Amino acid sequence: MSAIARTPQPPYYAVIFTSERTAGDNHYAEMADEMLKLAALQPGFLGVESAREGVGITVSYWDSLEAIQHWKQNERHLAAQHKGIADWYQTYKTRICKVERDYEFDKKRV
Repeated sequence: MSAIARTPQPPYYAVIFTSERTAGDNHYAEMADEMLKLAALQPGFLGVESAREGVGITVSYWDSLEAIQHWKQNERHLAAQHKGIADWYQTYKTRICKVERDYEFDKKRV
């Protein structure tokens, strides 16, 4: 399975979460796994991509702004957000974008 999310034809939305962590895990990995599983169950969720080397970047894809808002207000996700501010993040920024065009290359399909 590819680490690149399989998204539908645009338009759709991307939430880009960029962060710098505090020292230590403090159960971050457990919560990150839980949030990924929970997000995948939310209506409108399309996929996710994530990488961390110094700066962490997670991009989640959604079919609507309403789906993004519902995810932001999810009770368990709210608890994770508060824990992130208290324990896990030195700094973070969230950006919400409308994807109007995408294209791809896959050597396996050539």
